[in-house]
Amino acid sequence: MKTTFLFFQLCLLGLTSIGFGQDAAKSLAVTPSPHPGKEKMHELFNDISKQGKAPLVFLGDSITAGWNGKGKVAWQKYWAPLGAANFGIGGDRTEHILWRLQNGNYDGLKPKLTVLMIGTNNTGHEGRAMSEHGGAVYSSSAEETAQGVAEIVQLLKKKQPQMKILILAIFPRGADAMDPKRKKNEKANQLIAELADDKQVYFMDINEKFLEEDGTLSREIMPDLLHPNAAGYEIWSKAIESKVTELMAD
Repeated sequence: MKTTFLFFQLCLLGLTSIGFGQDAAKSLAVTPSPHPGKEKMHELFNDISKQGKAPLVFLGDSITAGWNGKGKVAWQKYWAPLGAANFGIGGDRTEHILWRLQNGNYDGLKPKLTVLMIGTNNTGHEGRAMSEHGGAVYSSSAEETAQGVAEIVQLLKKKQPQMKILILAIFPRGADAMDPKRKKNEKANQLIAELADDKQVYFMDINEKFLEEDGTLSREIMPDLLHPNAAGYEIWSKAIESKVTELMAD
């Protein structure tokens, strides 16, 4: 196991406060929390889980949920034939997925593979959070976001020890490489990449597929510089198709 990954886990266990700069226990990104207003989606995923049929799961936020919208054509072409389930919820942060996993999501499933991408709402969405100082606007640091992803991976491994996990780098956002949210995502991605052991957990960064040669993000791919359109979902599908096939075949 990589040394950096081992150190990552020590941070998560509270054995050190060095490296990520904050005890994981104090980070909202690793504190399971229900997502208000999303109860029906959560229960739907619990029902799908109980059916026990999906060998492939896409887990994430609105970008993943978009397979049911702008990405519907690509989904039907690439992933529906594999019996995939879409466990994406708009606005989800790492703490929301942790809560979902602790409250029924995946219970009854035995998937071969989960494709995970989460974190852009931690780094870029400023959500209201209560702290000992009262209500405060909260945005996760890159380190906190990476801690949240690591907690999700550990919980997935515990719930589904037979399953492989393909973590995708948080997609690029903002017009160019100077965008502060893009920079924060890239820093988080560097840390998240260390979670891969290339045995059960894998990491792919397909972000360059969405970018122009000069690093700009085209509105013809992501009109709001965050969410892919139909063309973007096609690019996404092509970029991971062979890796998904490989991991599900083992």
